[in-house]
Amino acid sequence: MPEMQRWNNADIVYNFTDNREETAFTFQDTDPSSYSRLKMSFSGLLELSTWDPTTLAWDNFWLLSTNPCDMFEVCGSYSYCDTNTSPMCNCFKGFDPMNPHDWYSGDWSSGCVRKNPLSCTGDGFLQLKKMKLPDTTTEAIVDRIIDVKECEDKCINDCNCTAFANAIQYGRSGCVIWTGKLRDIRNYANS
Repeated sequence: MPEMQRWNNADIVYNFTDNREETAFTFQDTDPSSYSRLKMSFSGLLELSTWDPTTLAWDNFWLLSTNPCDMFEVCGSYSYCDTNTSPMCNCFKGFDPMNPHDWYSGDWSSGCVRKNPLSCTGDGFLQLKKMKLPDTTTEAIVDRIIDVKECEDKCINDCNCTAFANAIQYGRSGCVIWTGKLRDIRNYANS
């Protein structure tokens, strides 16, 4: 989360773990006399709070979700959110709004659909940079062994493959392959 780079506190140590057993973000408050909590609301608002013993209340250390693109799948499938454009939801190249009336009225939740169906031969991929990767909770496969070229070859030979991405972590190669709708994508043009 690029926004977290703005907040710095010597007492809070962040850790990102990515190995065969888990992928996790953790933090630790190293000051034994203080208490901290990380809370996420149902709407996607993430806040880190510290306990203030003088006021007997939680004090927000940082709050993350000032951007409408942080809301889960605000733009629907096969589209991406970018607050630097108007409207902020954009269909990918080769896609049109699924429901144009709703889309142009500001309801982008139905997402976009292909202009032309896939032929499974001769199709290719559109390279996108500075994007948050699509949701991986469903219809995504992670292969930590193959490199990005093998990933592309695997994807181009699978008619169900909709996207792939390089998954390099700590000098190791790997890839993520999506086999369903691409959802919850955001452009990080300034990061």
